[in-house]
Order: sequence, then C-alpha cells, then structure tokens
Amino acid sequence: MNIHDLAKHLNISIGTVSRALNGKADVNAKTRQRVIDAAEKFGYSPNQSGRSLRQGATGLVGFMVITNREREMRGEPFFMSIFDGMQSYLSTRGRDLVVHFCRSEEDPVAYTRRIVERGLVDGIIISQMHRTDKRIDFLTQRRMPFIAFGRSESTKAFSWMDLDFEGVAEKAINHLYLLGHRRIAIATSSNDVNYGYLFEDACRSSLLKRGIELPDEFVLREPLTESGGYRVGERLMAMERMPTAIVLVDNTLAIGLYHIFQDAKIVPGKDISIVGFDESPNGEFLRPSLTQFEVPLVQLGRWLGEHIVLLIEAKASGKKIPQYAKTWPMKMILGDSSGPAL
Repeated sequence: MNIHDLAKHLNISIGTVSRALNGKADVNAKTRQRVIDAAEKFGYSPNQSGRSLRQGATGLVGFMVITNREREMRGEPFFMSIFDGMQSYLSTRGRDLVVHFCRSEEDPVAYTRRIVERGLVDGIIISQMHRTDKRIDFLTQRRMPFIAFGRSESTKAFSWMDLDFEGVAEKAINHLYLLGHRRIAIATSSNDVNYGYLFEDACRSSLLKRGIELPDEFVLREPLTESGGYRVGERLMAMERMPTAIVLVDNTLAIGLYHIFQDAKIVPGKDISIVGFDESPNGEFLRPSLTQFEVPLVQLGRWLGEHIVLLIEAKASGKKIPQYAKTWPMKMILGDSSGPAL
C-alpha cells in the first residue's frame, strides 16, 4: 500500500496523511491516530530516504549510551524501560528511536560529532554526563536539539533531566538517622560521571543538617560492578570501627556487598544497614530485601520523548530552541536491609 492508497482508504487527503505521519502540529490527535493505526494495519512505511531529502529531516531521535566493559550495560531493565517509554510517545508523532552505542575506549565528543555531521538524527539524548561534558558545547554550537539525561557543570545553558539524587540522599539519610544510625558511609562511583559527585555532596549535606560529619574514609569510591561492591565490603570490614550503615549510589554494588557479608556472617539489616538506589532486578532477589527507591522509568522515557520533539519542532519552525530542566522524584521502598542501629 502506498500513500495514495492509504489516503483513499481513510477518505482524507494525501497531504493530511503525510502531515500526520510526520507529526505536524496542524493535524488533530484523533486524525493522526487514525492514520497511524491504518499505516500499522496495512504495513505502510514512508520512504525514509526520499522524505529526508525533501524535508531535510530524518524522523529519527537518537539516544547515546556509553558502554562499559567492566559492567554489562545498565541497558538491561534500566535503559530498556526508558527506550520503551520514549518510543511509545515518538510513534504517536511519526518518529522512531535509534540507540547509538559509544565504546568506552572512544571519545564521546568525536562519536557525537559523527552522528551530527552524518545527519543521522533530528535530535539526540545524551547520557552518562561527566562533570564537565564537552558534548554540551559541541551540540549547543551546532544548534542540534538535545537533552542531557543527567546534569553537568557546563557553563552553557542546556536542557536536562535527571534523577532526584538530592531527594534520595535526604530520604535515605533521614531514614537511617531515625533508626539511630550516626556512623553512615556512602559508596559511590570511582569514575568522572557527575551523578556520583551529586550523590556524595547530597549525602554530605543531609548528614551535616543533622550534625554529622562524613569522614573521608566513609566515602568509598569503586567501579559500579558486583566486584566493586565486594571491594566496598572488604574496605568496610578492614576499618577499625565499621560504620553501622551504608548508602549505595547503585544497586549493582549491593550484589557484591551482600556476597562478602554472607561469607563473613554479617547480616544486612541487623549487623549493618544498607540502603540501595534505584529499584531494579539487581536488588529484587536479594535477601534480606533491599531498601531502595522506585523510578517510573517508562514515564521518564515518555517525558524525554515529548520534550525532545518540542525542541526539534522549535528548530524546524525557526523559533528559538527552548530549554527544559526536570528533576525526577523517587519513592522509597522499605526493605529488611535497614534496621535499628546496634
């Protein structure tokens, strides 16, 4: 079926079909959905190369992920759920999501440059933000619509969305404080990804509000892997006086931590309290159950999809590209890994 057949079947003009499939704002939602449903039913797909040449657009939105050999990409449930939410929105606007995997050995700026200069996408989401991330400068200079999934200390103004690390830290520290804990450690990332620093600063601030200093030895920086969690456990047990609680920036650390504690006959929630981060399958089967935080990843993905389209459409219409900032709230899910201080 071609576009003429599709228009005839729906009894609407070819122009309306084309505008609906291209996500134009002058087509009402009901008509757009009729067109999309019919296109899916009859297997119609516009010729992407021809459309790109005519419109100077691809209809594609990119999502850049930096892989890590030390750790299987968090793209298992974490990123995949975000992708699902993004695509569920993008499909209503006649757009598709494409994921770009940048190898850990490759310069992320050079990889981003290739995507932009080849005209592979109309807009892009960049993730795993560094404290100073040169991708922001490059994308801003090229006027490429983009949203950073994470914050950065770049002096450039840009659109971003991030998890509420400050809120998580406050809730975790307050929960442990009310349980009587005063010797609280944190385990964070050993690399330059910015959320590790955000989380450390937020935990330090929450402790200071309660009159508690965070000693340097209680800040344990390790790779966000199972072996990194095991190493966190070794360092805790080597301390002259072990903390009574620890807060983790990533649940992958909990797997290794539980493992070494099991070998040492240390029981989470009884001998030491543990608070994890994002609710995920990594923590789902740990026993005792892990206290952690719920993130509605599909909703988060839909937000990214909706707002990157707004940026793309603003550029296409010649308007000033707007800027958005969103901190995504997270709900604490109490488990048995956090208990009263001994």
